[in-house]
Amino acid sequence: MKHTLTALAALLLALSGAVPAAEIQKGEMAGYLLVATEKVPDTFNAGFSLYSAAWPLLQQYPGHRFQTGLFGTWMHAQFEGKPPEKLYSDIEGGLGWWRDTRFPSATPKFIMGGVAVNFQEIANGPAHGAGTWEKPRGQYGVAQLSPWLLFPIDGLNLKQGTCGELFGYGYLPLPLTAAKATTGGKKVPTGDNSWTLFLNTKNFKGPVCFFTPYFWSHSAELNPAYAGLLLDSRPAAPNKPFQMETQYVPGALFTDEKAGTFARVAPTSFPVGPDGNSVVLHRLTSYNKQALWDGVKAWFEGGPAVSGAFNPAGAHVQTFRPNGGSTWKIYAEKTPKEQKTAMAWNSFATAITPEPTTYGYKWNEQLVRKVTGPNGARVVLPEYFRLQNEGKKTKWVAAKPGEVPANSGLDKLRFDRPKEKAQAPYDTPEAPTSPFKKPGPVAGPFKAQLGDGSVVTYYWYRFADQPALLNADLTQDERERMQSKVEKLHRAWTKDREYLAPPTTGQLADLDPAQLVTPPKGFEIGYVPIATHQEQDASRPLK
Repeated sequence: MKHTLTALAALLLALSGAVPAAEIQKGEMAGYLLVATEKVPDTFNAGFSLYSAAWPLLQQYPGHRFQTGLFGTWMHAQFEGKPPEKLYSDIEGGLGWWRDTRFPSATPKFIMGGVAVNFQEIANGPAHGAGTWEKPRGQYGVAQLSPWLLFPIDGLNLKQGTCGELFGYGYLPLPLTAAKATTGGKKVPTGDNSWTLFLNTKNFKGPVCFFTPYFWSHSAELNPAYAGLLLDSRPAAPNKPFQMETQYVPGALFTDEKAGTFARVAPTSFPVGPDGNSVVLHRLTSYNKQALWDGVKAWFEGGPAVSGAFNPAGAHVQTFRPNGGSTWKIYAEKTPKEQKTAMAWNSFATAITPEPTTYGYKWNEQLVRKVTGPNGARVVLPEYFRLQNEGKKTKWVAAKPGEVPANSGLDKLRFDRPKEKAQAPYDTPEAPTSPFKKPGPVAGPFKAQLGDGSVVTYYWYRFADQPALLNADLTQDERERMQSKVEKLHRAWTKDREYLAPPTTGQLADLDPAQLVTPPKGFEIGYVPIATHQEQDASRPLK
């Protein structure tokens, strides 16, 4: 049975006498979990890093309507004074599940989530964007930097079964290109910020990919009004929101004239430690250019090599406040926004700060239940709710299963993974003149079988000849200068040294080990793996 009650299922229940079909409705839960932090000085505007807990929010993947992030942030450009009106652009990726994920699993994935002006273009990783290859809108926005980590088109995979471990990531700019006064032949500047993704996981550490400066300045090429306003040339706003955005968790509603209105949502869980509490965020850090940029720039200009470890003198670690909140609501499908009703989150969850740089929740043991599996312990939040009226206000309060009318049929709902049509493979251009073929790869094809049940085909490209850089408004000379810089990085910045300051609590998450690759002999320095195809492995089920 599907996660939400279909019309057929409702009819079958009605025919069985269990519940009148007209009294049960498809429903959902959605909203934000909010985090309270101290303010960061405006000078720490050269990126951020954080540790976010990774876990399966739902025990079973509920189908392609499911979209939710785990705890993360939105990094916008910094402006002096009031930001420009009608301009939305940021980096807002992270851990989660998305409707366009083709090979989803209960374990979350990671995408980069770069948003050009007002979502006209979106870049989620190498070869993954909002458009099509005929009309790309972000597919060329991210370039591969690491020679040791393959970034699948569908998103970076964590090891299956990850539950509560910390995933460390952040974005800092690297001076890989020089700023220039023209873009696409127009008198529109492109800045020198190559916002680079750094990871700290148990089996991989260091830089992975970066947004090409042209990904941002291309919006100004199309509309010069945006020149100088985007992340290619602007610093990052230090004070970012930290939240968990949930757009859809399946559920159902039932109304009884005498007993009232009740709801049930798919079992939703959080990881817990030995003390029964959850840690969801740790070590939010903002940086200035002393953290990395200054040393790397001097190195590229002939100075001494730098280790890649972020200089603590250029870091500001935020502290949390033990409050926050929730806007999670439960409602029937197609309910107008103003009629959606909030749940009483604080009745079963209390925000805590075990120490100033760690944020999480303490749970009301009378309303949640603890489960233990092979991958760790979790608390399952209340599944049943009752609509409670308090004067002109209403709210959803947690209910025990025995309080729900026996004829509601809510207890008969199952939230198994639905049967869906097989997703189409990801492909990249095959034309001999495409940037994937000309000048083309130096080695491959190779294949990686991922834990999510998909298989990725990838090739090795010379760094400067990868498709993203051939579409980054760079001359051959500019790309060759980048090549020289990256060869320095490949020699010095290995995957097993520290870059982000390590966590002081918990354990680090593992990436899916199938993504860890070794360059072919002769291509160890200055070459990168690029995924060109990803499809479901017919011999293995999706997780």
